[in-house]
Amino acid sequence: MPKPRTSTGEKNLIGKRLIALRDQHGLSQRDLARQLQLAGYDMDKNVITRIETNKRYVTDLELKALTEIFHVSYDYLIEEKEEPGLLGATLRLL
Repeated sequence: MPKPRTSTGEKNLIGKRLIALRDQHGLSQRDLARQLQLAGYDMDKNVITRIETNKRYVTDLELKALTEIFHVSYDYLIEEKEEPGLLGATLRLL
């Protein structure tokens, strides 16, 4: 049975939003991977690259990790709904 994809054939819904969040916070993929690992999540630079290029599915634990690191909701990542006060949000550095 084939795995589900978006209407445009992508493997996840958050790739573009993740790129935008990293850019807003001035983080490289390596920087983000380091923050995630310090928070106890096993995500390296290659995982982030594959998510951003839609070559990889995203697990619920990875979604949780990204919402915690960037202080955004699941809706913001998945549905691209605007977050109130997002422009004033700051990244929690560990």
